[in-house]
Amino acid sequence: MFNVLVVDDSLTVRAIIEQLLEGEKDFRVVGSADSVVAAREMIEKFVPSVIILDLAMPGIDGFAFLDELAGHPHAPVLVVSSHTTWGSSAETEAIERGAKACFDKAELVRHGKSFVALVRKAVNNTATLDRA
Repeated sequence: MFNVLVVDDSLTVRAIIEQLLEGEKDFRVVGSADSVVAAREMIEKFVPSVIILDLAMPGIDGFAFLDELAGHPHAPVLVVSSHTTWGSSAETEAIERGAKACFDKAELVRHGKSFVALVRKAVNNTATLDRA
């Protein structure tokens, strides 16, 4: 069983991600954080297998959090953001800062199976910039 932590300031997006993963026998969403501050506490408490992270959040953004995580052992990070469209500079920057892969938030509902496959690849440390 892989424990998933979802970090996004949008309650709707967190709910969509949870719904996509709840039907998968090997995933369990153990935490849903609306900020980096909340995510820090949940990482210590739940020790997730994978972190799903938005970039655009109030306060500390996803890029700063990726930088923070880089200094410590941590679960693989899959960035899910409207800024990380295929080939975007934000996608490249997120990967350079330590994300295993990125997924365009606008595609979650339409390409949910691809998203789940990419989460699975991130957990198994086989994610790349290639789409699932």
